[in-house]
Amino acid sequence: MKYSIKAPAKINLSLDVLKKRDDGYHEVEMIMTMVDLADRVDLALRVDGKISVDVSEGFVPSDERNFAYQAAALLKKRFRVRHGVHIYITKRIPVAAGLAGGSSDAAATLKGLNQLWELGLSLDELAELGAEIGSDVSFCVYGGTALATGRGERIEALPSPPPLWVVLAKPPIGVSTKDVYGGLKVDKAKPGNTKAMIEALHNQDAQAIFSLLHNTLEDVTLRLHPEVKRIKEQMKRFGADAVLMSGSGPTVFGLVEKESRVNRIYNGLRGFCDEVHAVRLIRSSDTCPNTDENGML
Repeated sequence: MKYSIKAPAKINLSLDVLKKRDDGYHEVEMIMTMVDLADRVDLALRVDGKISVDVSEGFVPSDERNFAYQAAALLKKRFRVRHGVHIYITKRIPVAAGLAGGSSDAAATLKGLNQLWELGLSLDELAELGAEIGSDVSFCVYGGTALATGRGERIEALPSPPPLWVVLAKPPIGVSTKDVYGGLKVDKAKPGNTKAMIEALHNQDAQAIFSLLHNTLEDVTLRLHPEVKRIKEQMKRFGADAVLMSGSGPTVFGLVEKESRVNRIYNGLRGFCDEVHAVRLIRSSDTCPNTDENGML
């Protein structure tokens, strides 16, 4: 038995860090939405009870450090599943990029194994399990557009943004999320306006969304990695309507209303970094299921 499922990337329309928590995490308030750039997670039943992982990119861990492995191990232990699974991940989402690729792979694994192992769990139950793996996994289980609070595990669904193009550009660097949060002075960080962004989504007001993009972590990453700032500047110069870094970076995304501008931005950025993608936002009205009726993409 096999099952295949898409694992889409996310971007942050807003990200506010409110305070450092007693448990070592940070209290956040984020609005996230998914884009049509996805990994593919293939699950094959193993009768020997073992969990194994292969990844198309050799530098991505395929052992217990992999979030998809952790998702399978958590389900197997929690529900005493006798079967095992082989997980093959075809990576399209840039790695360590602020796009929740690993979290989305974990969410896809949770949802796929819920079918493959016939566990009968609800999305809410899967999202609760996902929170034990990583802060973004719960959001990735639900997908769509949502407000995430707490350390990112409390999810409230929101309307999808209006139809927009998204150009993603990741410079060839790694960014340590720990270092970014460590360099953040929460009491001095400029807050965004989450309430206004939610209103803009309800009103389908693209211009308001452009003006309200906000990421508390951006200033820290730009200070540590000037090349991220250069990509932001180039993306604006080539014609993006609004530009922001996603998560802790280093990926920068540009929102673009007119399709005629997309190729110019995409081609211009290819001169600055290799990993550039032009994709659409995933809207809740889109009829693009994760799988077909046979469990295959």
